[in-house]
Amino acid sequence: MTPGHGSTVDGVLRRSARRTPARVALEYGERSWTYAELDDAVSRAASALLDQGLAPGDRVGAYAHNSDAYLIAFLACARAGLVHVPVNQNLTGDELAYIVGQSGSALVLADPDLAGRLPASARSLPLRDAEDSLLAALPSTPPYDGPEPRGEDLVQLLYTSGTTALPKGAMMTHRALVHEYLSAITALDLSAGDRPVHALPLYHSAQMHVFLLPYLAVGATNIVLDAPDGDRILDLVEAGRADSLFAPPTVWIGLAGRPDFAGRNLEGLRKAYYGASIMPVPVLERLRDRLPGLAFYNCFGQSEIGPLAMVLGPDEHQGRMDSCGRPVLFVDARVVDEDGKDVPDGTPGEVVYRSPQLCEGYWGKPEETAEAFRDGWFHSGDLAVRDAHGYYTVVDRVKDVINSGGVLVASRQVEDALYTHPRVAEVAVVGLPDDRWIEAVTAFVVPRGEVTEAELIAHARERLAHFKAPKTVVFVPDLPRNASGKILKRQLRTRVTSAGPRSS
Repeated sequence: MTPGHGSTVDGVLRRSARRTPARVALEYGERSWTYAELDDAVSRAASALLDQGLAPGDRVGAYAHNSDAYLIAFLACARAGLVHVPVNQNLTGDELAYIVGQSGSALVLADPDLAGRLPASARSLPLRDAEDSLLAALPSTPPYDGPEPRGEDLVQLLYTSGTTALPKGAMMTHRALVHEYLSAITALDLSAGDRPVHALPLYHSAQMHVFLLPYLAVGATNIVLDAPDGDRILDLVEAGRADSLFAPPTVWIGLAGRPDFAGRNLEGLRKAYYGASIMPVPVLERLRDRLPGLAFYNCFGQSEIGPLAMVLGPDEHQGRMDSCGRPVLFVDARVVDEDGKDVPDGTPGEVVYRSPQLCEGYWGKPEETAEAFRDGWFHSGDLAVRDAHGYYTVVDRVKDVINSGGVLVASRQVEDALYTHPRVAEVAVVGLPDDRWIEAVTAFVVPRGEVTEAELIAHARERLAHFKAPKTVVFVPDLPRNASGKILKRQLRTRVTSAGPRSS
């Protein structure tokens, strides 16, 4: 093997394996891997992938559920110099074909129950649960002994969630992700003694790159679940096997709403991480009241920056629970106006970033890359306010700000007001085309029990200026989301706007 600097994603595991070879690194189902065993499996999987005729720089799709094999395949791609392309396992049809085709994936590692959804032109290999799978080939495959990739080499295409347009593949290098891992370790107080459970999809950058890989870097024992199963998570906590959990607000809301939540012994849960979408302040207050000894961390960012950009730590929540915190170790941030000039503290503007964690641009999309990276800064699309102490509060996505009669309304402020009503389980606020108001403030509400539109509008008007209160409330059984828990507001808009502008 040629000498290298070791600033690679797979090098994170190699160092831990040399430091604590006998410690358990990963548990999945009935299988358990020590750090030495996991590192050996990664080297064998790297050889097995290259035996498929792949060459460094080739893209390899991953269309599969959570498993130990999923993690091994990602790290094997990294070690072999291949570019991993995680694909949402819920995608089908044109959306699935788009990512496989746009990335130019030469091979797709797929779970057998998903492989039939792949486009006919895609070449696939079972990841697990088959005699010819990647996992089954490991015992008979010699470990990889080829050259190490370089820090500047691409290691992954992280496709954005595509809430407003076709997803874009953020080109992540080894060096960018290793920087992000160190940012996560320092900002989130990750340590080898933690017992984290990983329940969110591993194709999503938050679970993989903010938690699982940084926890492997510090030498913790990690439990990977197929999905965020509330029974399984609470059982692990009560048994003393898990004390750290990351989940989006939807999962925390679901856990807190369980009939047995108040009666379970959850004293062993020490660290609660939330992110991927905005946590409503009233919901966070209820969770903190139920679990006063639990340390809450707000994790904020986006795929293009690896994805962690800001953190609000447990000692920083008091008095600023609507804040997403301050930039992490390797992130520099500013709030700017439309001309790219800094705005005064307390003034809304777009957040822009400069960081070694940032992607190299969007795969095959030079125009979108040029639009996002301007004047040496990445333009996030998030509208935020910075205070005099350096804390940021996200007001909205720039594209989600509502123009109501020429006055700008932040949807989050309206949502937080409605969340204080006891009969509101979930809410999302959007602007819909309106002949009179330009955009009418419209609330989509998942109710908890009986409640009327007039009641909710009156409730909002007691807490907001009247022009910010909803003009209309639409009751729905659920809100459309992507797998990370982010609400797909464009789908809410298209439910109504397909009929054309309304008149109020």
